[in-house]
Amino acid sequence: MNFLLSLFRKIRRYINGLGGPIRIVRIKGDAFPARLARKILVELDDDGPYAIALQCPCGCKETIEMMVMDGVRPRWDLKVDANGLPTLHPSVWRQSGCRSHFWLRNGRVVWCE
Repeated sequence: MNFLLSLFRKIRRYINGLGGPIRIVRIKGDAFPARLARKILVELDDDGPYAIALQCPCGCKETIEMMVMDGVRPRWDLKVDANGLPTLHPSVWRQSGCRSHFWLRNGRVVWCE
């Protein structure tokens, strides 16, 4: 049974990865939109960037929110290349729900096994 569940997750991740890279959208203010679009990473900027959010790339449609402001923990580093493609460090690992674990590199999701 674990084999079938693992296979299903791999197929779902592959299908969700189709359709181009994740892009970044910057928003002034202190609240994320009520619904986030697939393949969009939203950065909140209120006197400087402080938080980011994206829809979980596994397809569960849960929102993942992360802090990027200095001095807070946990915290992620966000880099955006010349093409507007985001890279996050460290990896993103949901501790509940779907328990997805992945890297975001140049707008592409790289799954951890």
